[in-house]
Amino acid sequence: MADEKDSDSGSILRRPWDLMVSTVVWELFGLAVCGVVALVFWPFGGPPDSSFFLAIPALFAAGPVGELYRTGPPRRLAAAVALLATMTVITLFGAAAGWAFPPLADHKIGLLAGFFVGAPVGAGVFAWYSNGAKGA
Repeated sequence: MADEKDSDSGSILRRPWDLMVSTVVWELFGLAVCGVVALVFWPFGGPPDSSFFLAIPALFAAGPVGELYRTGPPRRLAAAVALLATMTVITLFGAAAGWAFPPLADHKIGLLAGFFVGAPVGAGVFAWYSNGAKGA
């Protein structure tokens, strides 16, 4: 299924794989911004909290999915299933990392890694459900 022009709203249908890749690219860009901010402000107060490394990439990663959500009618079921998929991956990664590497569990490294894997999975699920609803 290639990108197609939708006759109803003028939106462009996106393949799940494309949305996942763009989400990963924006996450990496967000991490780069976090790295630069951490390097600049490190001498003034130590390393930033781990939630900082989650919040900034999350803001950047939400862009492609938000764009797809705004282009058509609200797809609440697709958004709910995508959020459920994202939270499932985050929980599984957090539990696996806590079990495999107990010292890292205190720093929430497993949850951060779970988010960075779960966000593209959720974006792909959202695009899959959204495009499936369009075709029906």
